[in-house]
Amino acid sequence: MCGITGIFAFNLVGKFHMIHATAATMALHKRGPDFQDIYLDEFVALGHRRLSIIDTRSIAHQPMQDESKRYCIIFNGEIFNYRELREELKTLGVNFITESDTEVLLHLYIKYGAKCLPRLNGFFAFCIYDKQEQTFFLARDRYGIKPLLYVFDEDKFLFASEMKSIIQYGIDKELDYTSLFNYLQLNYVPAPDTIFIYVKKLMPGHYLKISHKKLEIHCYYTIPTNTSSQPLSYSDAKEKLKALLEDSIQRRLVADVPLGAFLSGGIDSSVITALASKHKPDLHTFSIGFRDEKFFDETEYANLVAKHFKTNHTVFSLTNDDLYAYVNSVLDYIDEPFADSSAINVYILSKETSKYATVALSGDGADEMLAGYNKHAAFHRMIHRGWKENMVSALSPLWNAMPQSRNGSLRNKFRQFKRFADGMKLNSKARYWQWAGFAKEPEINALLSESTQAKLQHQQYEIRKKELLRFIPEKETIRDILLSDMNLVLANDMLTKVDLMSMANGLEVRVPFLDYQVVDFIFSLPDDYKITHSIRKRILQDAFRDILPEPLYNRPKKGFEVPLLKWFRKEMKSLIADDLLSEKNINEQGIFNYSEIEKLKRQLFSSNPQDVHARIWALIVFQWWWRKYL
Repeated sequence: MCGITGIFAFNLVGKFHMIHATAATMALHKRGPDFQDIYLDEFVALGHRRLSIIDTRSIAHQPMQDESKRYCIIFNGEIFNYRELREELKTLGVNFITESDTEVLLHLYIKYGAKCLPRLNGFFAFCIYDKQEQTFFLARDRYGIKPLLYVFDEDKFLFASEMKSIIQYGIDKELDYTSLFNYLQLNYVPAPDTIFIYVKKLMPGHYLKISHKKLEIHCYYTIPTNTSSQPLSYSDAKEKLKALLEDSIQRRLVADVPLGAFLSGGIDSSVITALASKHKPDLHTFSIGFRDEKFFDETEYANLVAKHFKTNHTVFSLTNDDLYAYVNSVLDYIDEPFADSSAINVYILSKETSKYATVALSGDGADEMLAGYNKHAAFHRMIHRGWKENMVSALSPLWNAMPQSRNGSLRNKFRQFKRFADGMKLNSKARYWQWAGFAKEPEINALLSESTQAKLQHQQYEIRKKELLRFIPEKETIRDILLSDMNLVLANDMLTKVDLMSMANGLEVRVPFLDYQVVDFIFSLPDDYKITHSIRKRILQDAFRDILPEPLYNRPKKGFEVPLLKWFRKEMKSLIADDLLSEKNINEQGIFNYSEIEKLKRQLFSSNPQDVHARIWALIVFQWWWRKYL
């Protein structure tokens, strides 16, 4: 796991930007605290920061060249089947001087070119420079576990793992107002776009090639879209899922440094722990608990699982003050507006875990594939609606009058009823879009100033929105929803959050559920294997029911949230009212309409805050980012 950056200059103007390669590499120091080096050619610079995981010797440092010095690679990620690939290449006459997966990847590319990508089982973002052909080849893993941003213009091509590195090259930081609009809706900026017009993200499952000052982008993987005409029986499917997950976890236990697992006490992380402990008896597991927020605290279940599988378990028990102490650190590390507030929890969990381990297994991806979220239950009820669903819709005026908030079970239920009732009135695409976001389009239009509205390209917004909703047909199925979540929510929110916050603390996080063999199999299964009216993640729960502690099956699903509402009303009240969202600052900045921000602040302190804290947090993150980078 590492940080990578590089530049390919097309002329002397582009070559001038090569002087920033060292600063761009240094900007990634938290991703790779163990070693730094830069490869230089006449018009090329490749920088690498290393977090040593496999073959930690200096001989495996990057940038790495082959024996002929024709090829040079910088690589961020892990190839879990590298040993099998290594043996295959050895039979073809390749000689290896390290035990690293980096060298295997380099020779696999030399042998097969872009056709090497479908053969990789792992997560990655890498660049290979061919000195003879004067080309760059860059690729990103199937699901976007590892990030890759780039800039391409008439003078140069440059790339990096993070925006903070890209910025070091002195790029044009022109705000993309369509991206800002998306951010205010979703709390993140979906790929391939970024907050800046001239910076793009390489999409998951894609590779690009730079040759003769031209850029070509190709897709090498998409999630299979056709369910099997004759699916396995439910019983056989459970057994196959268990076998695939166990194989995936075994592959992900390979490391030359201490390895552990995140354990929340939910089904996903408990399954990971159960299987990992089977092959690693000394498994170390890690949880965080919230002493002041019993509604969100899950340590009781995490402790139960740890005891059941005899892991070496560590709980980081936090107060609200502990959480709040890290807010500035999280805001400082975010280099593109990103407002999933649970990033604070992931940051703390990663920071504390990194004191004991360099690698951690995580249960990410299961909810998106197997219908684990509340919204999936809502979609299922919408698709199979009956008198109960129609009654919730008919009582819409009642839900509008009720106090709504995520903080508290009854108010949260009123909030969910209102969102469900509102969604029932919409068509399939509009419904998905509304349930994926935190604000409606008219609300965002009202939030933006007249000058911002003039810069906003509504046609461009509709084009992007249409592309993001491409998997939702006129009459949706659960499979359509899950496929959209994998491409939108998982890649741009969940995986971005985990990568940013773990890398900020020099921790590698591996995600066994996102082994492509597991994903492809799950998407071949019928919807009713995943969700019914009474159970979510059905096949996963049933497959491991005989080995997981019974109390896990009799508990409500809880989010990984932080007490934003309390902070905003107390500790952060002055920051909101007198600084970041003050009338003076907002008017001087000119992006937002202060009267609308004032309404949000009034709602924040009312008895009916609803989801306003999420919208306020998005504004705080943006303002902090704006102040730091613009």
